[in-house]
Amino acid sequence: MENYSNINLLKFKVSENGYEFDSEIIAALGNAKSELAEVVTELNDNLDKIQKLTPACDKTDYVLATSCGVLCGILDVFGVSEPKKTPLGKVTDRWFEKCTIAFARLSGWKGQADEGYSAAISYLEKKYQIPYDQRGAGDAASKIFDLNPRNHHFKSLAHNPTLLGLFFSIIDQFSNTSHFVTNGQVIALQEASNTFQLQGYDIPSKLFAGFVNWLGHLFSDVSGASNSKTRGMGIPSTFWSWTNSVVVIKNELNLNITEFDNLINQVALEIYLQGYDARFQLTQAIPVVINELLVRFIYSTRRILSYFKETIGKQRSFSSLWSACEPFSNATVKRMLTVAHGTFCLVDIGDALVAVTRGNVIKTVLRLNVIGVGRFMVSLSGEAKRKSNSYLLNEQQATLKRQESLLQSYILGLKELAEIYDDKSLLDFTEELKNSKLYVQAFEKSVQLARKRAVPKNEILKNKTEIDNYFLGR
Repeated sequence: MENYSNINLLKFKVSENGYEFDSEIIAALGNAKSELAEVVTELNDNLDKIQKLTPACDKTDYVLATSCGVLCGILDVFGVSEPKKTPLGKVTDRWFEKCTIAFARLSGWKGQADEGYSAAISYLEKKYQIPYDQRGAGDAASKIFDLNPRNHHFKSLAHNPTLLGLFFSIIDQFSNTSHFVTNGQVIALQEASNTFQLQGYDIPSKLFAGFVNWLGHLFSDVSGASNSKTRGMGIPSTFWSWTNSVVVIKNELNLNITEFDNLINQVALEIYLQGYDARFQLTQAIPVVINELLVRFIYSTRRILSYFKETIGKQRSFSSLWSACEPFSNATVKRMLTVAHGTFCLVDIGDALVAVTRGNVIKTVLRLNVIGVGRFMVSLSGEAKRKSNSYLLNEQQATLKRQESLLQSYILGLKELAEIYDDKSLLDFTEELKNSKLYVQAFEKSVQLARKRAVPKNEILKNKTEIDNYFLGR
């Protein structure tokens, strides 16, 4: 039997209207083009996402961001400094005093403005009484708990402006107790008050009353006591209050309180005694907020100027302007903020470390702006997240490009096959044989068709005689 491995077969059907050939090449080509279009769309979407995660900062952006960080760092060094030497601290102290007066008026105080905030504090102390306000003045607590009027706001857990502080405030009000942290231990004082009674008729109303008492008492203490002749001891800062929380949580879980835990707690207490309270914590936030706003303002201003310079009047719109200058969600302004806050921290930490060279660790902690450090950590976290997402998107982009290349090669091959099997102009030779005498041209078409089908030369029937001999078996 002869070998016909080089012969290509094409199925066909005979119908009343003539011949109908079956081929999946065109269908496959259409599917491939559709799939390629989907891959291209995904590539473009992926590219947009990568561009949104990639900062487009130029040299000027970096210089301006660094300048903002240096400027606000200098403001922190000389304007914030430390609790007892802070010019900006006077501003925040007055703001807290006004807040205390405003809260007292909201609570029903009818005093006059010339009475001062001490009268407002006195009103709040009476209105929002609690059982855990032992100050260690002339009572057993001064010896047992090492408690005194200067440290009781820090040591008393319910005076801490944290969720744990609220929890212990509710517990103390329900059970008439008082909880303190001292020397790495949690101490509970039973029957803490002979006069306190929690308002409310059921559990929900008592819980609400307990929360209001906690909040009201914090407002009465945030600017010091009503009889304070100086700045007074406010409530501890939220950040350093968590050193008490660590001790409490470890005690409840029966975990060992380490020397480091005790050391940090003692440092937190010492800086509180030096004036590092919630008021000073807010003071530290001022240069950090200014740094944040200044960078965003500079970013927007530069982009607005570029927008009006590069965009002609007819093409301008509010949406396109906002898209060009919005200073919140784009990677460029976030990179500028990272640079600005990082520079701020360098200046601040450099100032704080000067105290270390002098052997004064407490002063180092006092001058360290933990708000600025925390904000810089947030920026670094965002940078890491964007870098990780960008890496994953670039990996997907490489995969999609490989798919695009394969599909393009596949489509090219299908087009070559379609060209080889595009036989309509040749396959009509049978009709010409039936309807005309132009069989010579028909034979020529059949020869061309055979060549196109890669039929071996010695097997091609080149004229009518060869065709007749073939069918007659000669």
